[in-house]
Amino acid sequence: MKIITGNDLRTGDVIWWTGKGWSRFVNDAVAVGDDAEAIIAQQNATQVVTDTHVIDAETTADGVRPAHIKERVRALGPTVRMDLSLKPGDPAAAKWVI
Repeated sequence: MKIITGNDLRTGDVIWWTGKGWSRFVNDAVAVGDDAEAIIAQQNATQVVTDTHVIDAETTADGVRPAHIKERVRALGPTVRMDLSLKPGDPAAAKWVI
């Protein structure tokens, strides 16, 4: 299936075309079929979204899953365990800053 993604021009958030508007949640994305280019042209004209493009995805038991790893990271977040990441404001994290 083909879905449309982009970035919210005001916030920079990754967003997904729902058929009626935009959502921050990839599971709200709908297949666009042959209408993708027309939807992108119309939505770009609203100046609400930027960097719109069509991507391949599939529907799984867990919901919509983008086919390419780059888009999965955009949709689902970091690929590392968040409990292992540096935390802003943590004094112990300062030793890791170069």
